[in-house]
Amino acid sequence: MYTLAEENYLKAIFKLSQITENVSTNQIAAELATKASSVTDMLRKLAEKLLINYTRYQGVSLTQTGEKVAINIIRRHRLWEYFLVEKLHFKWDEVHDMAEEMEHISSNELIDRLDEFMGFPSRDPHGDPIPDSKGNFKKNDLKPISAVGVNTCGIISGVKDHSTAFLQYLEKHELTIGKKITIKEIITYDNAVILQMENKDIQISRDVAINLLIAL
Repeated sequence: MYTLAEENYLKAIFKLSQITENVSTNQIAAELATKASSVTDMLRKLAEKLLINYTRYQGVSLTQTGEKVAINIIRRHRLWEYFLVEKLHFKWDEVHDMAEEMEHISSNELIDRLDEFMGFPSRDPHGDPIPDSKGNFKKNDLKPISAVGVNTCGIISGVKDHSTAFLQYLEKHELTIGKKITIKEIITYDNAVILQMENKDIQISRDVAINLLIAL
């Protein structure tokens, strides 16, 4: 029903709308690494298809139909990531680009059967919630390590940064989903954090603390 480019735009707008109510053209351009003029052209097309509400210079929001399409794309992406990690044993830092391609397979029957085959998982390998077949999913109630205080205990449950470099860093230091950690110290000078995990201390930078999410 929709082109690959249209689906990518809808997904990007949905992602940005979780941060701001009216998404700007420049925000979309930055998210998709494209020119603002190209974004404007696509927004007109999406508005004509009643997928977005768009008035130039006033920001963009998804219509109910547009949001439904975007959530369905996100569902496909996260289910494919889960499948690639849990069933084909890829590492969590290897699956994003593959899932980016596979998310555009449009068969809802295939995705529903994939979901059932895997036991209806609620979260992908990076801790992000997976929408169900009706588009419902739990909002993330996770907190970045940078937002909690000393002596806080939690379980690593998600990441904000999905880049290969970041995920490989976490893997190297065994800071992976399901690990229990305690914030032992916050260094005043640079806001680096010392974590205690499995009777050993690990120091992480402020940037890592911002992008590593825990469940309390």
